[in-house]
Amino acid sequence: MSHAVPWPVSLSPTRNYVDGQFVTTAKTFPNICPINGVKLADVHEADAGLVDRAVHAARQALSGPWGRMSPAERSAVLHKVADGIERRFEDFVAAEVSDTGRPVAQARTLDVYRGVANFRTFADLARLAGGETFDMRTADGQDIMNYTVRKPHGVVGIISPWNLPLLLLTWKVAPALACGNTVVVKPSEETPSSATLLAEVMHEAGVPPGVFNLLHGFGPDSAGEFLTRHPELDAITFTGESRTGSTIMKAAAEGVREVSFELGGKNAAVVFADADFDEAVAGVIRSSFTNSGQVCLCSERVYVERSIFDRFVAALKEKTEALKIGYPDEDGVNMGSLISHGHRDKVLSYFKLAVEEGATVVTGGGVPHFGDERDQGAFVQPTIWTGLPDTARCVREEVFGPVCHIAPFDTEEEVIARVNDSPYGLAACVWTTNLKRAHNVSRQFRVGIAWVNTWFLRDLRTPFGGAKLSGLGREGGRHSLDFYSEISNICIRLS
Repeated sequence: MSHAVPWPVSLSPTRNYVDGQFVTTAKTFPNICPINGVKLADVHEADAGLVDRAVHAARQALSGPWGRMSPAERSAVLHKVADGIERRFEDFVAAEVSDTGRPVAQARTLDVYRGVANFRTFADLARLAGGETFDMRTADGQDIMNYTVRKPHGVVGIISPWNLPLLLLTWKVAPALACGNTVVVKPSEETPSSATLLAEVMHEAGVPPGVFNLLHGFGPDSAGEFLTRHPELDAITFTGESRTGSTIMKAAAEGVREVSFELGGKNAAVVFADADFDEAVAGVIRSSFTNSGQVCLCSERVYVERSIFDRFVAALKEKTEALKIGYPDEDGVNMGSLISHGHRDKVLSYFKLAVEEGATVVTGGGVPHFGDERDQGAFVQPTIWTGLPDTARCVREEVFGPVCHIAPFDTEEEVIARVNDSPYGLAACVWTTNLKRAHNVSRQFRVGIAWVNTWFLRDLRTPFGGAKLSGLGREGGRHSLDFYSEISNICIRLS
């Protein structure tokens, strides 16, 4: 079996970036490639003292050149950052692939591409954003004008996840900086490489010292906890597990800080009998197995109208078994590894639990065998279950792996109730050619985003976030500007 690039790509030691300087520490931990278990680099872990230095540097930078820039000037700097990512596009691709094991094609067309787009989109939105103006006359005849202005919160703590490292990091960093804040970033310990490259690009683009700070480490009793508990943070944004979000929210409550959380999901896809059958099959394959199921928006619950249930299960089985699992740069590869051996153990525990709960394993349920170095990696098979009740743990708990459970339904009312009967409320998909049904059903889902005849497609100007355990707040477009800004009203008596 041939592939173009030896994996993992050799990476340099992964350093912190504080107050415009790259910083090493005495304590390091290994960054392990999930493709074959080889060490990529040593990562320098930030201690409480370095976290304190980073937050203080960010605070000081607010009164420096960054704080005096106009929105148009900040926009120009962020466009330079986007240009810098483009110049080093293949470096970012290599970093994302080596850290995550995902296919090269995905890293190019989704992860790094969106990293560039995030900076450009929010740079322009912040530059063009306006405020509100209201004229009024009081009961005693005075003319009054009110208008709003946006001000930065100050220092924003950003904690980003491992599943889409660059995409989700830039989704937060770009609007935070565009609104005039300074940031202290803690990427996942599983995926530190692209964040470190971003720090290099920030440095090269001339972002003033202290505006962008990067800290590596873990959560509890490490950089994550030290950052979220720091009293000088003004706002915190986090993407990750619901349980971790709850912990961060308790820490943020101490200073009544602004928070925005995008958390877990147990998302549903609903396929009606009138759907374009082939499109629905292809769509559910994509929504269940993209990035090896490690996307918070993936469909782990699939409900299919009973009249086409057996046919749909058979078609999904055939298409799933045709997926190619392998090296990131192999021709036609569809799936890479999971993020780590630890996460693979978690996913495999659900594979075992599903059988114990009475599931029929339609396909998958194990670990692929390659006969080469990939057997030391973190691969699993894409897996389909049927036969479980909606009360089963494997139907209610987020697996975050390449898995879906397919169940039949009979009526619209029934399937809407079953989709909503979940502690999560992030996303859902509807597959139908009936326009009236598409509108009626999608509006009744208690989720932050509902797709009709598509998945993972969104204009960056639209709101994104979840309901229930899936999150708090909305980001995207004006909603990001609202979160990363303090909106003040100015009231003037004119007469």
